[in-house]
Amino acid sequence: MSSAFAPAVSWPGRLLKFWRRHKWSYFFIAPSMILFLVFIGYPVLQAFLLAFQKVDLRGGAWVGLKNFQDLLASKLFWAAMRHTLVYAFFVVAAWITSSLLVASLIQPLSNRAQSLFRGAFYLPNVTSIIVISLVWIWIFEPDYGFLNYLLTVVGAPKVLWLQNPDIALWSIVLSTVLVVPGSGVVLYSAAIGSIPREYYEAAEVEGANWVQSLIHITFPLLRPTTLYLTVIYTIAGFQIFERVYIMTGGGPINATTTIVQLIFQTAFSDFNYGRASAQALILFAIIAAFSFIQFKFLSTDVEY
Repeated sequence: MSSAFAPAVSWPGRLLKFWRRHKWSYFFIAPSMILFLVFIGYPVLQAFLLAFQKVDLRGGAWVGLKNFQDLLASKLFWAAMRHTLVYAFFVVAAWITSSLLVASLIQPLSNRAQSLFRGAFYLPNVTSIIVISLVWIWIFEPDYGFLNYLLTVVGAPKVLWLQNPDIALWSIVLSTVLVVPGSGVVLYSAAIGSIPREYYEAAEVEGANWVQSLIHITFPLLRPTTLYLTVIYTIAGFQIFERVYIMTGGGPINATTTIVQLIFQTAFSDFNYGRASAQALILFAIIAAFSFIQFKFLSTDVEY
């Protein structure tokens, strides 16, 4: 009989055939999937539902979009969003630039020297952010801090780094960008090392100097690594919490309050879980939008 006249396989038959072929695969991933659904999937779904409810210690009631309307009318929410955007923009730009610069500088060194510098720059990554924040509190201390000591040495007046609302946020940004991220140095160094040396040799024959080779060869071929680092650093920038919580607590006068700090305050100080969930949902949407834009402009199909 011709295949054209063969009876069509029904959907139940296709599902049964698919199950017989792949059932053991799903059996082996079932434990991980169950843990994921219980500890991540279910809480995320609950947070989404809470965003449309008024929930406090006494219970909850469905209020629709009221939580979002209240947030859009809140000056504190917009201030926290502005602080988060400023922090993320400067931190991501500084981290990408410093990581690429350091990786480019250590690449010509010997393998042993490269390993030494990679380890040295990566070491702060394994240090607790709380410990680092406490060190910066001492550095910014107005009376006996290291920065104000240097200012007094040169005859300049002391500065209230974390107590002045006008510069408190910039002080936190400064404490972040002065630390070169070790993850970026390691990834950029590995990516630069995998670029074929023939490209640089051809550029050198054509008379290109180090800067021109960096701009026309290294930068374009590092776009996949740059995309990955930009996305994860942007997510980290928008999720800034520990450093602000330890160094300023969101003050002075909410001058350093970020969106995650506001979510924490709304949920665990005001006990308004519905509004906190709405803030978290907005933060998720913003991060997703920025990630989409970054993938749109930085993704590439370059292979080498």
